[in-house]
Amino acid sequence: MILSKLSILNFKNIPQAEVVFSVNMNCFFGNNGMGKTNLLDAIYYLSFCKSHVNTNDARLIRNGEELCVLQGVYDYDGREEDIFCAIRPGQRKQFKRNKKEYERLSEHIGLLPLVMVSPNDTDLIRGGSDERRRFIDMIISQHDKQYLNSLIQYNKALTQRNIMLRDRCGDTSLFDVFEMQMATYGKQIYEKRTELIDSLLPLFDEYYSLICDSSEAVGLRYTSQLAKDDLASALRRSREKDFIIGYTSAGVHKDDIEMTLDGQLMRRIGSQGQNKTYIIALKLAQFSYMSQNAASKPILLLDDIFDKLDANRVEKIIGLVSGDRFGQIFCTDTNRKYLDQILESIEQDYSLFKVEQGNIEHL
Repeated sequence: MILSKLSILNFKNIPQAEVVFSVNMNCFFGNNGMGKTNLLDAIYYLSFCKSHVNTNDARLIRNGEELCVLQGVYDYDGREEDIFCAIRPGQRKQFKRNKKEYERLSEHIGLLPLVMVSPNDTDLIRGGSDERRRFIDMIISQHDKQYLNSLIQYNKALTQRNIMLRDRCGDTSLFDVFEMQMATYGKQIYEKRTELIDSLLPLFDEYYSLICDSSEAVGLRYTSQLAKDDLASALRRSREKDFIIGYTSAGVHKDDIEMTLDGQLMRRIGSQGQNKTYIIALKLAQFSYMSQNAASKPILLLDDIFDKLDANRVEKIIGLVSGDRFGQIFCTDTNRKYLDQILESIEQDYSLFKVEQGNIEHL
């Protein structure tokens, strides 16, 4: 799958742009705040129907404007896919595939597989468990529609149970209905997450070793109540406590991923450079996993990934992303020398762009 053309109108600080891309490497340079990350976020939005930074859609519209439009033309295994999105304040976003509007945005997830590496990704290490759950849910949802449906149905049942708790509902039969739904869908979610971690870990370890040239062992441990308990039983036992605290305390929405290096938690021992290396290796492992499981090879977005890394690790990463295991890549940096190193090391077609004040110039 290749993004061949992107049209932007009033997205963040980008007033208007029509950009044609290389099928291989696309590099963007410019100072901070010029719009490089916003360009990548526009590509991300067309894949996931939301911003990478989880901001309110209304804030994506350029200041003073009433409408934001994104349109991407993709070469998808020989056929053309035209994806259109319009965002207006206070209105439901409009998403179309080949001029036909989606009834549900979940139908679009997985059509355009994508992996993004950004400075914000260190929140996976330092942030709460919700960040890590979103990460694994997004990986699986891009190739498994059944999983995405289970996630949606589980969250609907969870929402209803929480409403009943807050309203002090005494209908035990109604609790039984929603708790059985949570148990059914929760079991499916737990099993798929377990399979993902088992598949991801060896790929992760391989990339970390390649980047660091180190014998340190990375670790991912999935922790869930379902590993030792039946969810339906746990929910029934927790009703009295949940009435007191006002929310559901048991379920896969409380699961977490422990991220370790040589058995120690990264959030406790990792420096800035170590955390960044850890995340880059994890995201490249995600790319390899999705390449094996998705319908098409994902697009790879690399946003300012070389900052805080020593020269040796930068060289290793450049060697990896310049190889033929990856497909179409979009890479940004404030330091043009790193981008020039990438372009010098590849024997493929590429495009280089300068980004300044929201304007994108093809050099």
